[in-house]
Amino acid sequence: MSDLIAQILASRIVPVVVVNDAARAAGLADALVAGNLPVAEVTLRTPAAPEAIATMAKNPDLLVGAGTVLTPAQVDLAVDAGAKFLVSPGFSAETVARAAERGVPIVPGTVTPSEVMAALATELTLLKFFPAANYGGTGTLKAFASVFGRASFIPTGGVSTSNLGDYLGLPNVPAVGGSWMVPPKAIDAGDFATVQSLSAEAVAAAAAL
Repeated sequence: MSDLIAQILASRIVPVVVVNDAARAAGLADALVAGNLPVAEVTLRTPAAPEAIATMAKNPDLLVGAGTVLTPAQVDLAVDAGAKFLVSPGFSAETVARAAERGVPIVPGTVTPSEVMAALATELTLLKFFPAANYGGTGTLKAFASVFGRASFIPTGGVSTSNLGDYLGLPNVPAVGGSWMVPPKAIDAGDFATVQSLSAEAVAAAAAL
């Protein structure tokens, strides 16, 4: 495991962030760091995302990545903006190859055995499981553990405080992804006290498991 991957997984929670206004990015970065959750997956779902990544990457205490990376062109967009890691909702060989060319780790999404096998064939062993709730949740991940011993998963989609322990209790789940600690309404409103508080609560909950 690389030092960068270890850093991504350290808190066992990866905030999945949607930023609609890049002017909120600096405050969001500060709130995550203050909440002891110094990592962020900024999704490329909004026009503000590249600028938000660039702004948040200036915070020396925050590890910033890009999510919803669908194409090789978006790999370049994200890395050029300052993303240190990439996350994709699915598996694209071309996108994975471009990430390797740029020297940035990518966590592709997988939900079927064939997709897991395709990812493992590229020597990627840390995978995203998305949308987790729609594809069997912990039951599917338990089944994967019996046949894919090299693979570990970051389930995202339907993960919350109520089922955090169910996911993190699995041996092939080193971390989860979620947005409950970074609610878009709070970010849009500049309510970073709420983001800081929810982040601290999430980290504490994960640490107590």
